[in-house]
Amino acid sequence: MTTPPVSPLPVHGTVPLRARWEQWMQELVENPQEVSALTSRYGSPVNVLNPAPLRHNAQELLNAGASHNVKTRVFFARKANKALCFVDAARESGLGVDVASDNELRQVLERDVAPERIILSAAIKTDGLLRLAVSRGVTISCDSRAECGRIAAIARALETTARVAPRLAPDPEALPPTRFGERLPIWQETEWPADLRVVGVHVHLHGYSEADRRTALAEAIALVEHLRAMHQPASFIDIGGGVPMSYLESREQWENYTARISAQRAGTGAPFTWKSDPLSNTYPFWQEPTRGQWLNRLLSGEVPGYGNAGAALRERDIALHLEPGRSLLDGCGVILAEVNFLKERSDGLPLIGVAMNRTQCRTAADDILLDPLLVPTAGSAKEISREPCTGFVVGAYCIEDEVILRRELDFPAGIAVGDTLAIPNTAGYFMHILESASHQIPLARNVYYDGGEWVPDDIDAT
Repeated sequence: MTTPPVSPLPVHGTVPLRARWEQWMQELVENPQEVSALTSRYGSPVNVLNPAPLRHNAQELLNAGASHNVKTRVFFARKANKALCFVDAARESGLGVDVASDNELRQVLERDVAPERIILSAAIKTDGLLRLAVSRGVTISCDSRAECGRIAAIARALETTARVAPRLAPDPEALPPTRFGERLPIWQETEWPADLRVVGVHVHLHGYSEADRRTALAEAIALVEHLRAMHQPASFIDIGGGVPMSYLESREQWENYTARISAQRAGTGAPFTWKSDPLSNTYPFWQEPTRGQWLNRLLSGEVPGYGNAGAALRERDIALHLEPGRSLLDGCGVILAEVNFLKERSDGLPLIGVAMNRTQCRTAADDILLDPLLVPTAGSAKEISREPCTGFVVGAYCIEDEVILRRELDFPAGIAVGDTLAIPNTAGYFMHILESASHQIPLARNVYYDGGEWVPDDIDAT
């Protein structure tokens, strides 16, 4: 007998930011029994994953490239989520994988991703990592001339040829300075030994501007043309990640939030964050255009000195490579965390304690700016008395500022110990990029939907 859906209880910030929910997420939070089964079996928090949206997110980018007749390849940025179900989904969808460490590379190779579909972009590359990449024929994003020398020496010792893509640092007069790569004149002065085969050019850019990427393409095209004149088979430009996505349903709510946080920072508006935190470093949770429309705009615009971007790439037979992480994982994950206590701070401020810590839902930014939902796993309204409250969600670390969401939240239908907080759309970076086992609290378990049931991801067995 199918369990009838149960509406989750509303939660919204005192400055609301209503999240987008995928259909599978909605069905999950409408089933308190299933939610309870997951947290009972795997603990709290549990990272609940569904790789299905990755495939159509990637296809959106591929379709945009194809509409301009530009050869386009998408590489899943593995650092965005460690779960191996996403590696499998990328492989099965014909995508590549971008790896940034020895473990990431070994795991991807063990999942039978073809070496020609892997790009190694690690900021720090040990000799062991380089030996593995060179021996298996993985393309290496080469960060400097010195690193090229190391790669060449390793290839020589292995009696093979290494595949490299020099990483280009765009002119800081045109784009913000970057720690990644070397300037165009340096690469143009570089001599390429026979141990190295230069197969493309790599660019790492901060932010999400398609106009900035067209600016960078001008130098990247110039470098490809130089490399080809040097008899190197450079065939692609990889512009990395930074493909925009949007977490929220409402542009108006986002604009209201930005106005309210600006007023709070200026001291002219009522505070609504933990200890009046200005939240000065946050992701743009509402953006447009996103994904395919963004890439279409990029390829439709002008590259300085080369004209239309799509035509410039197409006429020179240069493929465009992208390495999305967050944008590919849009709609792929939910964090479930049990409510452990309800109390007041010494000054009377209500606190909602959940069985997780702040590193289990955090990126390098200050906060996650969307509203969760509450699954009534403690029991129905007939069984449990819930009182409405407004307060802050705090976590497991013995730190005064151990706050999971730094915005004040309203629970208008109340909340009870034993209920479950569901935080949506967290697969991209929020689950794993900063996760810590401090206090010897175990890392969150990861489960995914295999088409029939929720199963443990193999990453937790490694």
